[in-house]
Amino acid sequence: MSEIRDGGPFYHGTKAKLVPGDLLTAGFPSNYRPEVIMNHIYFTALSDGAGLAAQIAAIDGSPHVYEVEPTGDFEDDPNVTDKKFPGNPTRSYRSASALKVIREIHDWKRISDEELQGWRDRIARINESSRGEIIN
Repeated sequence: MSEIRDGGPFYHGTKAKLVPGDLLTAGFPSNYRPEVIMNHIYFTALSDGAGLAAQIAAIDGSPHVYEVEPTGDFEDDPNVTDKKFPGNPTRSYRSASALKVIREIHDWKRISDEELQGWRDRIARINESSRGEIIN
């Protein structure tokens, strides 16, 4: 575990409809590569980042952003930090422990349909290349 200096609040973006008190856990398919079962649950301290993750998820449904509280240790997300970007500019984290849903938030920036398609095209290209490996 790396030393975490971010006190939150923290957010998780998903297309699942959740209520306060629900627990988000690892062990489910990746939002971007459904054939990969994730060993961690991912979250960020940026509500717009969580919203982007919810919008580009490769599952059906409406995007939701939830304020969440980690129930255990967490670390920088290696998929977007250090190995791919210096430091943690996205304030993204992962945990093998559950995240507890505090509340749904609604004041996050939604991207346009054109931007959404651009993200989906980019993810598809990454998944087709060797760069698409998820650090799980």
